[in-house]
Amino acid sequence: MFDKTGQWLHLETFDEFDNGLSELIDLWSSKADKSAKESALAHFKEDLEAAVLQWADNRAKSRKYAAIGEELAEFEEALQEGPEKDPNAT
Repeated sequence: MFDKTGQWLHLETFDEFDNGLSELIDLWSSKADKSAKESALAHFKEDLEAAVLQWADNRAKSRKYAAIGEELAEFEEALQEGPEKDPNAT
């Protein structure tokens, strides 16, 4: 996703998106700066939209990228719901 200098590395292959989604989730679980988290999410979505358009005519690849999109939507929904409350917390 980001290189050592902080530049976004565009995602192109399905494996890059699959691994990138895991990295994105890990990033949001970390103590990283909120702007870095939001930037990574925006870049990921932009790259995924480009991939979906690129493979729109290829049914098999289109399904794979749609599955990543569904997982991303679930992740975004969880972000909007906020952190789960610990029932044992005081």
